[in-house]
Amino acid sequence: MKIFLRHLIIAAVPLACGIAAGYGFTQIQGSCGALVGPLFAAKCHGRQLQYQLLTQTAATALGTLLAALIGSWLERRRRRVEQPEDPLRGDS
Repeated sequence: MKIFLRHLIIAAVPLACGIAAGYGFTQIQGSCGALVGPLFAAKCHGRQLQYQLLTQTAATALGTLLAALIGSWLERRRRRVEQPEDPLRGDS
């Protein structure tokens, strides 16, 4: 069960990064009507959605890279724990 939860959390990192970027983008930008006025709000909304999608895609890619780094670090740590050092090898 512990391994399943670890893999589930690592798999959720890119999703969490993408959702957080989308939420942060909408909090920072505000509404188009307040930015450019009611006349150009429709055009602004389309552009704002494009930028939000770009931001979410970049954050998801960054989250994927982060998940890969965490997963490889955990796998390396696990292998180091499972393979005890051989006292007859003479590395010291």
